[in-house]
Amino acid sequence: MEDQILSIKNLNAYFKDFNAVKNVSMKVYKNSITAIMGPSGCGKTTLIRCINRLHELTEGAYSTGEIYLRNQDILKLNPIVIRRQIGMVFQKPNPFPTMSIYDNVIAGYRINGIKLPKSEMDSIVELSLKRAALWEEVKDKLRQKGVFLSGGQQQRLCIARAIAMNPEIILMDEPTSALDPKSTLKIEELLYELKKEITIIIVTHNIAQAARISDYTAFMYLGELIEYDRSDKMFTNPSDPKTNEYLRGTFG
Repeated sequence: MEDQILSIKNLNAYFKDFNAVKNVSMKVYKNSITAIMGPSGCGKTTLIRCINRLHELTEGAYSTGEIYLRNQDILKLNPIVIRRQIGMVFQKPNPFPTMSIYDNVIAGYRINGIKLPKSEMDSIVELSLKRAALWEEVKDKLRQKGVFLSGGQQQRLCIARAIAMNPEIILMDEPTSALDPKSTLKIEELLYELKKEITIIIVTHNIAQAARISDYTAFMYLGELIEYDRSDKMFTNPSDPKTNEYLRGTFG
């Protein structure tokens, strides 16, 4: 039986009076890739921002319902603790511009005031960059600024920064939409390796990408979760006519 790591129950997310995510319930399984797809403005990004408590940082934004990481209610815990357990990679690669590659990777520890011996920091940086398939490309320029890397390398650096904290889950918001096809393929291959150790939830507009890399897929429309199932079932025999229309490109 698959090991459930995250359980979302009756989640509603609001921007003041606007209900952006409507009564969503879904389970996420350990060491899987879950894709969340749907047209622009359907609540995909808001949903994942609720999972690591970023949503409430927007003025007037709040959420109701329950989100459990194993048996901990995320909405009742300290957000800083949650963000160590649930990392985030954004749409546009965003290395800290004034920091070196090395300092970017270790940034989470410094921001959280966690002091480590240099030897331990060195090994965390090396391991994280190796896990992000970037070590061989940057091992001789760790003191250079991360913003001098190519777009695809910058995004892998952001993935290294996220996994350096050893999170249980990584949330990814359209992580390849700003990248060329070759860089996109490299990130997709990387995600396939990472899911052996980390659970991944990825928001994507790209139906073909969701079909290629995900184990489970959620389809959202106008804030509602229309369908959620194993990807092989969803892409061959969706249950809801709206999902079928979206996958065929005649809707949304």
